[in-house]
Amino acid sequence: MKKVIAALAVLGAFTSAASAADLAARPYTKAPAPIAVAPSWTGFYIFGGGGGGIWDADTGVQSTVTGAPILGFNQRQGGDGWYGTVGAGYDWQTANSWVIGVFADGQFGSLKGTIQDQDLGIAGNIKNDYSWAVGARLGYLIAPNVLSYVNAGYSNSHWKGTTLFDTATALPVGGHTNSFDRNGWFVGGGVENNLNIFGITAPGWFMKTEYRAAYYDNKNISELADGTNISNGRDITFRPFVQTISTSLVYRFNWTGPVVAKY
Repeated sequence: MKKVIAALAVLGAFTSAASAADLAARPYTKAPAPIAVAPSWTGFYIFGGGGGGIWDADTGVQSTVTGAPILGFNQRQGGDGWYGTVGAGYDWQTANSWVIGVFADGQFGSLKGTIQDQDLGIAGNIKNDYSWAVGARLGYLIAPNVLSYVNAGYSNSHWKGTTLFDTATALPVGGHTNSFDRNGWFVGGGVENNLNIFGITAPGWFMKTEYRAAYYDNKNISELADGTNISNGRDITFRPFVQTISTSLVYRFNWTGPVVAKY
């Protein structure tokens, strides 16, 4: 019996040692690496910025009574200047890197040029001082945080009234034109990118640069006498085409940068 007990004790000692060796030799298993999830462009945003623009317009002179041209030769007038812009919108990102959205914005500034009645030798400085637009855009993500897009929609522009001057003497002739609005449509495009660049962390902040071309309806601008607003029977026809380019800062409310999965 003593021999059996001794044998069992020796066997138990060897088994314990083997188990301890197995525990010590168990290899270290590293936790799985976090998986970065691309951020979504879906959500609301606001923006503000500025830029410059040019406009040109086909102009002529016609009778206010018959609508017939008074001059056989028309002109193309133009102007340029600067403006600021503010706006807001909402985007939806699809599963295959396409982004669609709607937006509204306003432009405020001074795109100034001239109109004239070359038959009477009178002219006035006209200015597009503000406009607004609503539209839709379609974009494609060329990178997870870079969107290239095109847009189009409705636009309305306001043009200030003018004081008419003699083009030879530069003196007022006692006449003016009234301010007016024009309806039209626009097309454009641009690039928008997140500002997490050059080691800068800016969650939610983006920059976009956009070109836009707006086409507006024709307007017959009446030449009016100061004080009485009586027409002299002549209209300056005016059909403007406006091109702008702007750069804006954009803030996206839903954007926090790439989301990292937690374990």
